[in-house]
Formats: sequence, structure tokens, C-alpha cells
Amino acid sequence: MPRAARILAFGDNVVDCYRGQSLMYPGGNCVNHAVFARRAGAETAYAGAVCNDDAGHLIRDALLEEGVDVSSLRIENGQTAYCVIETQDGDRVFVGANLGVSIIAPSPTDMARLPDFDAVHTGRSSHVDAWLPRFAEATKVSYDLATVHDGERIALVAPHCFLIAFSAGGTSREEALALALSARAAGALWSLVTRGVEGALLAGPAGVFEAPAQPVDAVDTLGAGDTHIANVLVGLLNDRHPDAILKEAAEAAAKTCLTRGAFGYAAKMNVDLTQMMSLEEIYRITRPAKAPEEV
Repeated sequence: MPRAARILAFGDNVVDCYRGQSLMYPGGNCVNHAVFARRAGAETAYAGAVCNDDAGHLIRDALLEEGVDVSSLRIENGQTAYCVIETQDGDRVFVGANLGVSIIAPSPTDMARLPDFDAVHTGRSSHVDAWLPRFAEATKVSYDLATVHDGERIALVAPHCFLIAFSAGGTSREEALALALSARAAGALWSLVTRGVEGALLAGPAGVFEAPAQPVDAVDTLGAGDTHIANVLVGLLNDRHPDAILKEAAEAAAKTCLTRGAFGYAAKMNVDLTQMMSLEEIYRITRPAKAPEEV
């Protein structure tokens, strides 16, 4: 029997604070990826930074409960990252956040571990683009560009990617296909575009594959996209057929929509929100993690 795929998720984390319910849940793209890839059958590890506070304890304990290796999880002074979520007119809205200590550069120990994994997953929220060439020298790279569809950014990231992923809900099929193919042309081996209720599209060496979303009465859509990406990466690493990969990814994403928070583990919200910033402000002022030459 072949061994399980091994994936290291490096970078961002948050606790998602549902202020109206006074609850917080562990989350963030890379934390979610480590959990969902583990649930999909991979062996996973998470490398990131939290603090010795209730939010940091929640993230660590949830990862451990899910069977994720946290030996590369750092405990820093400060505040664990958080994102505040509210429901407005029935829709989930991100109203503010603080990245806390979550933006970190890989340590020498982190880099030394990479060749032991079949892939490393990171994304735009982790701010480690300068490290992608080093990552790609050591193992395959999975990268979530989320809603960033800018051609210049794609041209910088895609050449290092085994899998690049985009969120493109509300786009037409033609726009999604053009996006996927542009990333392929820029150097990515596989390009995934998730389109919410319209399903997903995966472009790669064997062609373009598509699958509809799985209908579900959603309780909370948080984490559905991360579920999809994680399942696609695990499937590709296991040399599954793209049609089967997309079908199973859609089923897993639908299941995530039946859980509050990205993957559960609700706790009473105990987070200092006095330093909360708007998402626009965060994107404007956040500096990337130190580049290799700065470490």
C-alpha cells in the first residue's frame, strides 16, 4: 500500500471571531489546509506562530486533535492573529482583523524539514512570496492566491507552483478558464479555480477538467474553498484522476459548509479587539515576512 502524501502548511493563522455569538473558531488558510488535507488522508504538519493566549491555545489544541504535527508551531510574545466576522443581510462579512504575530519567515529548521514533505502549502495571506524559489527547490509548492487575479502577481508566483489556486465566485466560465490558463502559461503545473456554487475548474498537463458544486443547505461557508484546495492537492499528489479529484473535493467542501467555523472547535471568544483594523488597512500596511537575504 502506498504511503500517505505528506504536506507542510506554512504561514497564516487566525481565530475567526463571530462577534454576534461571542464565539471564536480556529482558522486561517494554512491552518485550514493542514486540517482538511489531513482529513483527506495526508500526513500534515503546520508551521506558523501564535501566542500564549486563549486564541493560540485554541489553534494548537485543534490541530493536535486533528492529528496535525505542530512541532514547528512557534509561541511568540504579542497577540494571536484574529479576524472578526459578522452576518449582514444573511451573508458572512469580514469586518476587521489583526494579523498579530502570524507573519513569519521560515527558520533554518523549517527549511531543513521541507525535503521530507511531498508539498508545502502557503498563500497570499502568509506573505512569504520571496521564499517561493527556496520552497520550490526543496519540494512541490501549493499556493492560494485567493481573489488576487492580477497578471503581474500571477507571473511572480506561478513559475514556482505545482498547484496554484484562485477563488473566483461570480465569474463566468470563460473568465475562470482564462484565469486558469493564464496561470498555466505563467508556469504553474496545475491551476485550480473555485467558483462557489458554480463548481470548480482544474487545468493541467492532461487538459481542463470541471465539476459542479455539491448542493447543500449551508450552515457556514467558511473554509469551503480551503477544503477544496486541500483535497485537490492531496488527490494530485496521489496521482488520482482529475475528475475523481474534483468530485471528491466538491463533496468535502459541501460537508465543510455544514459546520460552523472553518472546521469546528468553537470556544468562548476571549480576544482583545481594540487593535482591530479594516481589511483594506491590513492589506495596505502589512509588510511581507523577511526575505531570505534578510534572515
